[in-house]
Amino acid sequence: MRESTSAVPRELPDYLRDTYTWAYLDHRTLPWLDRPVVVSAILWGNADRLMSRAVSEFKPGQQVLQAAAVYGDFSPRLARQLGEGGELLVLDVAPIQIANTRRKLARWPLTTHAQVADLTEPVGRRFDGVCCFFLLHEVPSTARRCIVANLLNAVEPGGKIVFVDYHKPRWWHPMGPVMALVFRYLEPFANSLLDESIETLVPETADFEWRKETFFGGLYQKVVGIRR
Repeated sequence: MRESTSAVPRELPDYLRDTYTWAYLDHRTLPWLDRPVVVSAILWGNADRLMSRAVSEFKPGQQVLQAAAVYGDFSPRLARQLGEGGELLVLDVAPIQIANTRRKLARWPLTTHAQVADLTEPVGRRFDGVCCFFLLHEVPSTARRCIVANLLNAVEPGGKIVFVDYHKPRWWHPMGPVMALVFRYLEPFANSLLDESIETLVPETADFEWRKETFFGGLYQKVVGIRR
């Protein structure tokens, strides 16, 4: 796997350090949180289905950008889907997450790359596809808009972007009260995402045709855009 040639950001974003050090920046918790069984538990048993639905949107041989590292086996799944003729580039602002991603993708050294980058800055190239899996709920609204705009601009004409993230659950959802507590104490930026529609979040979305699915009583969403 190619080593990163991009410059490491001088500082991590304040929201990441202040809110998610325990989840993404701590060497002690990373190995535990990265286990597929833990990822499945966090997503109430829906991790496999959501990962499969996201990965299936891409085809062998495509060049795909993965926006931010993902715990579990999501990146290996995506690499297998793209195959030997494809390319997977994973960008994340945290060096510890890039190092962990490189470890998981070590068996695909010629077709996968992982680099430290801040997705609130322009990506600098275009791809056949872009995948953003459970990132948007973890960033403040201003950063979220920058990230979505930059990811949309990284999609080739005719290419595809896939967002999978939390969604406002149905009023009757039995996990609603539990998730309300999770969003209040562990995921403080999630509620602002639930009040927004990804497919109309920034002006750049007008260049795409959109379709949307929800899962598990509306708690999760997959939003897919095709660039005209």
